[in-house]
Amino acid sequence: MKNNNLSILLKGIIKENPVFVLILGTCPSLATTNNVAGALGMGLAALVVLICSNVLISLLRKIIPDSVRIPCYIVIIAGFVTIVEMIVHAYFPALYDMLGVYLALITVNCIILGRAEMFAGKNSVGKSALDGIGMGLGFTVALVLMATIREVLGNASFAGNPIALLEPYKIEFLVKAPGGMLVYGLLIALVYVITRGKAPLKKSFSCAGCPNAGSCQTACTSAQAPESEKGDAQ
Repeated sequence: MKNNNLSILLKGIIKENPVFVLILGTCPSLATTNNVAGALGMGLAALVVLICSNVLISLLRKIIPDSVRIPCYIVIIAGFVTIVEMIVHAYFPALYDMLGVYLALITVNCIILGRAEMFAGKNSVGKSALDGIGMGLGFTVALVLMATIREVLGNASFAGNPIALLEPYKIEFLVKAPGGMLVYGLLIALVYVITRGKAPLKKSFSCAGCPNAGSCQTACTSAQAPESEKGDAQ
């Protein structure tokens, strides 16, 4: 049991890292990693939301009707995001201004909704909390690692503190969007080498590769069904 719980906690850091292995949360991974402070703030905010939403969804998993589970999950996640956003706005105004709209967009972060659908909605509260901690830490580590490389090499600073020694050698390209994509791709390759290809690979970027494909596919199939079939079903 202890080994199983430890596996759930650690898998999000490398083996199933949401950013470098599952390729989720790409938007905040690129948008908030040109500064270490912003990346750390985004990672911790997502970590808190992941833990809280996983726990509550696991508690309510037997009560929420299957037909409306996705809307219910989104409402729960949005509630915790609003609380986190208000706390950051009140006590960390500089971080709030730095993250901007991306803080509110944690609501639609596919990592959080994906874990709710794939894990919290099917497992106990304890395991769901561990999954939230593991995936949240993996997300935070990924963001901070990307931000460290981009800020140190691209801006000759760390968390806004200048590094005079690197000033003449900074590569400004790295703090821009194309530089972020380059660093992202290289780190994905590095994680693949570290795990020796044993980490689960994302073989498809179509709807079939999405953790919510089941619910979306049902709705899509229903919408595309011939009128005669809909009439028969009614």
